Amino acid sequence: MSQETADPRPGSTVRPPVTIRVASIGDGALWLAAFLSGFVIREPAPYELYLAGLTVVWLAFGLKLRREIGPLIICLMLYISGGIASIPLASEMGDAVIYIAVSGFLAVTAIFYAAILAERPERYSVIEKGYLAGSVLVALIGIAGYFNLFPGADFFTRYGRARGTFEDPNVFGPFLALPTVLFMHRLLNKPMREVLAYGPALAILVLAIFLSFSRGAWGVIAIATLVVYLLSLITERKAARRLRLVALGAAGILAVIALLGVVLTIDSVSEMFVERAKLVQEYDGARLGRFARYALGFQMVMENPLGIGALEFNKHFPEDEHNVYLKGFTTYGWIGGLAYIVLAGWTMKRLVPLLFKHRPWTPFLHCVFAVFTAHLILSVIIDTDHWRHMYMLYGISWGLIGADMIEQKRLSRMRAPA
Repeated sequence: MSQETADPRPGSTVRPPVTIRVASIGDGALWLAAFLSGFVIREPAPYELYLAGLTVVWLAFGLKLRREIGPLIICLMLYISGGIASIPLASEMGDAVIYIAVSGFLAVTAIFYAAILAERPERYSVIEKGYLAGSVLVALIGIAGYFNLFPGADFFTRYGRARGTFEDPNVFGPFLALPTVLFMHRLLNKPMREVLAYGPALAILVLAIFLSFSRGAWGVIAIATLVVYLLSLITERKAARRLRLVALGAAGILAVIALLGVVLTIDSVSEMFVERAKLVQEYDGARLGRFARYALGFQMVMENPLGIGALEFNKHFPEDEHNVYLKGFTTYGWIGGLAYIVLAGWTMKRLVPLLFKHRPWTPFLHCVFAVFTAHLILSVIIDTDHWRHMYMLYGISWGLIGADMIEQKRLSRMRAPA
């Protein structure tokens, strides 16, 4: 309000005090949480410390845990309970306690995102904007690190691969999948005049994912892009726009080929690409490699209902599980392993019908669904147990599921006879 009010003293005016809406403060705090989600190079990360405080404050101001997100809460509680029960089986109980405590905190973050979106689904745009801004910055840091653009920039690489502000390139790449797909969706469905606005950011994200040399990230992008593209084609009703989508799909393939052609002219990039592009690496197919450990690990699980304890698998085998479903049973016991599988399946079952409903947040949901689906597939060969953005995907999914259920109940009450 810029209106001035009269002052009792002649010739003077008084401006009313500037007020800030509580909702705006809350949205700003939520934006910052999404922005910080990409800065986890050390534990505890700024994201964790900030979100812990934010969750407490939000709960203190009345954030509700609605019954519509009950499946998420119950499955995560069972998951963590299984982990707690397995702690005494670990040879290093202190490390096991810390590991399960981190799991518990990440479960709380998923519930937090679900609760705030179920209450007000329009907050998805705040999370989206914060995530997009943070991811572009993280991607730029990763690119700068790979090409050593400033002194000490190689700190943001590992094993000759871009890792940005993450400990591992294999987490850095998949983290960038959701913002990449969000930009791709906009390019597919927004007017052509807006393409130039999204193009540079999309190019930065795609290059960063490529330089992570994470086969998992490449797979996630390929699967998620295909899912979003097909959803756009299926849900588009106008023939002209469908034709545009086909043309953009062809143009996108040519653009990726051109980008690969440019970056592969750099010898170091070309050599790493050839090495990482092999479908089966030596550590995958070796005698006790990744695939052999899966079979032996599940056999071990059958003999240990409570699991074997957190961080114990690599004491029996050369490396960790590298399979989140196997890890669910080894670290969280039969209860936790089954709870995680049920949660993943339940989430997919509830998300699919929402893809074909017309809501303001449906385009965002398409991208979340595509990336979430790709991550569930990726989880077969990579341990996503402590990936912060994976828990965020669960939380966002159930928040929008809950919001739709609340809306359906509201409409049912309105239609019910008095």
